[in-house]
Amino acid sequence: MKAFIVDRYAKNAPLRLGEVSEPEVGEKDVLVQIHAASLNQLDSKIRDGEFKLILPYRRPFVAGHDVAGTVIRVGSKVRQFEPGDEIYARPRDGRIGAFAEYIAIDDADVALKPKNLSMEEAASIPLVGLTAWQALVERAKLKKGQKVCIQAGSGGVGTFAIQLAKHLGATVATTTSASNMDMVRKLGADVVIDYKKDDFEKVLSGYDVVLNSQDNKTLEKSLRVLKPGGVAVSISGPPDPEFARELSWVLNLVIRVLSAGVRRRAKRAGIRYSFLFMAANGEQLTKITSLIETGVIRPVVDRVFPFELTNEALAYIEQGRAKGKVVIKVK
Repeated sequence: MKAFIVDRYAKNAPLRLGEVSEPEVGEKDVLVQIHAASLNQLDSKIRDGEFKLILPYRRPFVAGHDVAGTVIRVGSKVRQFEPGDEIYARPRDGRIGAFAEYIAIDDADVALKPKNLSMEEAASIPLVGLTAWQALVERAKLKKGQKVCIQAGSGGVGTFAIQLAKHLGATVATTTSASNMDMVRKLGADVVIDYKKDDFEKVLSGYDVVLNSQDNKTLEKSLRVLKPGGVAVSISGPPDPEFARELSWVLNLVIRVLSAGVRRRAKRAGIRYSFLFMAANGEQLTKITSLIETGVIRPVVDRVFPFELTNEALAYIEQGRAKGKVVIKVK
């Protein structure tokens, strides 16, 4: 089958389009013919080698974290899916490979595709949807009447998180550029800050939750807009000791040092800091499916590229200007 492959870790290096063997199907796997896949900043970071100590993939490997397609074969112990099912998923770490014609996925990571979405729209959802769900519902336990600040509201995670936070009954503030302000308001943002013109730290105060996806400087500002008892959830680091528990003692020590400053400042302010590296979860994705099918959340897709232009699509998202998600059409 055709696939886009990482042969070596190198910043901005193109993925290689080549032929690889069709994946083997384990007893708890579903084999999926891929119709569409979406791209994420995580794909670039893994290709660049930024996560090679945490996610030691054996090269060469097929890239890609988001997939929508049709089940064509199931393992002997799979009971909830059958050939012909239209599904979407974020395959678990260690088993990625969405930039290909086929992929084998653990059935626990899979959900039925929302009936009201195309394959391209469905492929845009899993990673950002699960990230927003795990950040706002699982970590922050966002409640009705609370205030949440979501950084980069026009990005993939931001566009989903704004809609989820409004569904949960929160007042939502977000940062974006002037050209995207109307879009994020339509998604549900109550307070919109032009990050090129205004400093969100000087506009916002007394917030319950911040979802940070930017650099450490932005994270430090985010801590200062929270009220005592608030929580900052960061998907861009630095990792915290809870994340490091299952890593080697050396990485555990390094991560403790890297996050010591932000954890110390958070403690002094009476707030909680939590790093999130989202995990595949088909059960949570099924809950997200319900929100999509009832019209609570809609996908935001910027562009769809043909499969053979996957490298061009990756270069496009690396510019940081995409509104929502960028998708490749495989089938």
